Amino acid sequence: MSWLDFLSRKPAPAPARPPVELEIPLFPLAGVLFPGGALSLRVVEPRYVAMVTACLATAEPFGVCLIAHGGLPGAPALHPVGTLADLVQAGTEPSGELAVSARGGRRFRLLARTVAADGLPRARVALLDEPARHPVPAAQQGLLPVLHRIADDLGPLRMPEPHDFDDAAWVGYRLAEAMPVQALAKQKLLELDDPVSRLEILHTYLSQRKLVE
Repeated sequence: MSWLDFLSRKPAPAPARPPVELEIPLFPLAGVLFPGGALSLRVVEPRYVAMVTACLATAEPFGVCLIAHGGLPGAPALHPVGTLADLVQAGTEPSGELAVSARGGRRFRLLARTVAADGLPRARVALLDEPARHPVPAAQQGLLPVLHRIADDLGPLRMPEPHDFDDAAWVGYRLAEAMPVQALAKQKLLELDDPVSRLEILHTYLSQRKLVE
């Protein structure tokens, strides 16, 4: 059974209450940002430089969505679930690029998209609820030594602290972003609302490769 076959068996449940809606700028990417994850960008396009500058001034987030198809210069098709990105810092490199560091916040679902006069994509989004804190189940405890090794290898810049190895959602997000799998598989993991389901999929994947028992 393939990686995507496992994911297709775990449909996300509908939200239990009306979501909070926001109007945000979008940054389409070829990768997936998870809540709590670190994001580093090199920005050169004027529209995105202006977006970062505005977000710095207002302390507002922008949205990161995985590109489904199409290129960055136009208006690419996007996967419907993305993640808010909160800016940590930004500065101009000697090359003239804007170096941006951000951190993943809440997940959201795209409701409507527009393109501003300057070409910047924007969207109305609904924030997705995160589940209540849940410990890592006994059946998936074998994932923790793997994640500890990954955290040690990456360091705090690429896996920001505080670390929370007792929380199933945090553990699942960190493992999902570290797995050497295609972006579409990571997107499916992002879309899951149940953190234990995410851990079950990751445990099965790593067990098949003899990396956990």
